[in-house]
Amino acid sequence: MALASFGSASAQPASPVGLWTTYNDRTGKPEGVVRITEVGSEFVGTVVEVRSATDTNPNCDACEGEFRGKPVVGLTILRGLHRAGGGFVDGSILDPDDGRVYRCNATLLDGGRRLEVHGYVGLPYFGRTQTWVRGN
Repeated sequence: MALASFGSASAQPASPVGLWTTYNDRTGKPEGVVRITEVGSEFVGTVVEVRSATDTNPNCDACEGEFRGKPVVGLTILRGLHRAGGGFVDGSILDPDDGRVYRCNATLLDGGRRLEVHGYVGLPYFGRTQTWVRGN
């Protein structure tokens, strides 16, 4: 019975739903925590914590439009990702540091313990990749 239960659980597709610690791709230091949820067939991510020595809830002063001047904690920075093949594609991600919105794709690694988030402008070959770690 235990093996039958294990077999059906392992057949479930991996999902990015949960809490993710984000890391600065330049310094490697933790920057914050994002909660990813599934809304319909899309995945969205909201900042739940900022890990900064100077300000634990800065405003998105570099942002434009509806996000300008809003606290970063509570911002939905990841939108529109949807499952395709073995990954997640066609999303957008807001970088609160520069206020820009990038296209993004994501890939789960290490049995769902890490999430590679690739933000780019134009073609996916150009851009930056951050590795987020599940949990906080």
